[in-house]
Amino acid sequence: MIEMYTEQLGGIEVLHAVPAGKKESKLPVVFFYHGFTSSKLVYSYFAVALAQAGMRVIMPDAEQHGSRFNGDDAARRYQFWSILKQNIDEFSQLHKALCERYPIDEHRVAVGGASMGGMTALGIMARYPQVSCVACLMGSGYFISLGKSLFPPQVLDLESLNKLADYDISHQLEKAGNRPLMLWHGEEDDVVPAAETWRLQQALIEKGLDKQLLCLREPGVKHRITPSALEATSRFFSEYL
Repeated sequence: MIEMYTEQLGGIEVLHAVPAGKKESKLPVVFFYHGFTSSKLVYSYFAVALAQAGMRVIMPDAEQHGSRFNGDDAARRYQFWSILKQNIDEFSQLHKALCERYPIDEHRVAVGGASMGGMTALGIMARYPQVSCVACLMGSGYFISLGKSLFPPQVLDLESLNKLADYDISHQLEKAGNRPLMLWHGEEDDVVPAAETWRLQQALIEKGLDKQLLCLREPGVKHRITPSALEATSRFFSEYL
């Protein structure tokens, strides 16, 4: 049995899931981020699975998504990179607010996400050393190069993409190799190329930073989460948190 709540943390609405009766207990924590044009509710099956595995799960809505969406879908299409950057930057206030409200073991805090959420997870990994382990599903940490093909920025969003240079995984691979990292990708992904994941895997291998890396491929799968991906994520966090 689990319990799920909708509440505010650091001024951001989140979905909060815990094992039944354990809301005030010290539990391992997973911050999990949803994909572009989606919401915390759409991805709530991750909250269910991870809470069933004994974790506290915090799923925020990204800016212009879910409870924070103003209804202007056309404008949102040109804000991908600014939304991604804000996701990464907001982690510290969410983490701080959570620690102020609930008993948290600082050594058992993880981050995960899918698609834009997976990119968020890698960006957080590069900036916040207190994160214990990370799971990135069908994402990429190569923001600058990917920006040329995935949601190419308009003038207003170009500045946000350029600011992500400091968050880009390409020049800070050691931060992706010093903690457990799970990468998952469907081999036929038609949105975020699976080659983005293989690129990071190969870069870590070449530098000898793959000792804590788990890289999973799923043949024939496009840009979607599968039951096996969900199970692998739950198993990964259960092992390393």
